[in-house]
Amino acid sequence: MDILHSVHPSDFRNYNTDLIRENFLLADLKQDGQANFVYTHYDRMIAGVVKPAAKSVTLAKYEDLKSEFFLERREMGIINVGGKGGVTADGQHHELSKLDCLYLGKGIRKVEFSSSKGGEFAVFFILSNPAHTSYAATLMKHEDSTKAVLGLQATANQRTLCKYINKDGIKSCQLVMGLTLLHEGSVWNTMPPHTHDRRMEVYFYFDVPEGQMVFHFMGQPQETRHILVSNHQAVVSPPWSIHAGSGTTNYGFIWGMAGENMEFTDMDAAAITELR
Repeated sequence: MDILHSVHPSDFRNYNTDLIRENFLLADLKQDGQANFVYTHYDRMIAGVVKPAAKSVTLAKYEDLKSEFFLERREMGIINVGGKGGVTADGQHHELSKLDCLYLGKGIRKVEFSSSKGGEFAVFFILSNPAHTSYAATLMKHEDSTKAVLGLQATANQRTLCKYINKDGIKSCQLVMGLTLLHEGSVWNTMPPHTHDRRMEVYFYFDVPEGQMVFHFMGQPQETRHILVSNHQAVVSPPWSIHAGSGTTNYGFIWGMAGENMEFTDMDAAAITELR
């Protein structure tokens, strides 16, 4: 498990591309047959990918957590962006097709990830944050998620937002999680952008075709920067930073937040004309 320390916005103004990528981009999450995790110092969020190959992958005990087992003091959200797979939590098995979401609560001792036989490997994107109590393990199929169509084709940002873990969906301590699918011909996500000083956020990009990229924009609204992101890479967004992107084609991304509250609408909007 790698460690990602937090960055002050005044320091960020002096970062070049390499430093931005080093401090915010989670680029090495693709190793097959193992769990690939990064522990961030933004609200103690852990982000990672598990891609089970021929054998299942069991969630390990990490010395960095100083706990008896991974979810002793944590909760976890899991979204599958690959082929069919399964997650077994303390003996209870859950089947996840592409875009399905599973929530696991505090106190679950053993978690095992697997890919269904004879098909494409499952790709589980995972977020985990500290939890104060235990909520029941809950599976939500993609078709049952709360959906909203946002943006316009004329401004190249028409997209479908799908909510899974939130105040009105799957119950959690502080995790809020969902995904957004850009429509064909649209490339901009989260535009106009926003910050939310009370919560951090992670974006995980998927279904980015080979040879295509996403320009991910971040920084304070009046002093933005960008980095290039490819398929199955994630960007950690501090509370002071916008988080928006424009791709060379349409794509999907998972978003997840943790922090002071679970209000999805708790955002500090930045007008497009204010951006620099």
